[in-house]
Amino acid sequence: MIYEARPGQVSYGEAIGVLLLDTFAPFIPGDVGNASTYSFPVRYKVVKGFTAERIFNHDLTVLDSLMEAGRELVNEGVKAVTGDCGYMALYQQQLANELEVPVFLSSLLQVPFISRMLKRDEKVGIIVANSGSFNSTLLNAVGVTEDIPISIKGLEDKKNFHQAAIIETGTLDAEKIEQEVVSASRELTAQDPKVKAILLECSMLPPYGAAVQKAVNLPVFDYVTMINYVYTALIKRPFTGFM
Repeated sequence: MIYEARPGQVSYGEAIGVLLLDTFAPFIPGDVGNASTYSFPVRYKVVKGFTAERIFNHDLTVLDSLMEAGRELVNEGVKAVTGDCGYMALYQQQLANELEVPVFLSSLLQVPFISRMLKRDEKVGIIVANSGSFNSTLLNAVGVTEDIPISIKGLEDKKNFHQAAIIETGTLDAEKIEQEVVSASRELTAQDPKVKAILLECSMLPPYGAAVQKAVNLPVFDYVTMINYVYTALIKRPFTGFM
């Protein structure tokens, strides 16, 4: 087989490109920002100056920087571009229109898919980083229309999560945050028994998905379920076995 180099590309084999917020937090295994989360290589690109504060304020002035970082990932050879904050839904369509590869910035893109798995009156429960910044603008940007039943629970009042993810103290107590995320999931399902599936919106939450599932006994989706799903569509493997 003959291979040809791509102009401007000096490394190969990274199908998924991840646009990162400019944050100060430890990314533990299972986090979107930790490369050991995946069974395949990923490529990261920090969007300088794109802070959590700016995204929670729905700052559209970062779009040019986000576009440029996305173009850099494409030029470096990725086959699709994702992000590390569900609130990147705000920029989903603009980047999808601009980049030459598929774009799936927000974990919230899974909501319509999850909803269609459920009965008509059953709900998708969404655990979000900051419910105060979570609104219909975000949802509409990724195709979550008013006819899709959802129920929202924020983590902004959970002390350890708030310090690690929103204040960004630079430290993270995984055991305490797991307890908080499990507690929020139990509160959500107790308050709204029609919730029959959970989506963990924040890219820092996949490490706690197994504990959430054990606590509420429901399907649990997150950023990593989405990234793995897209990867299997980008990189098809031949089947082996026997009959």
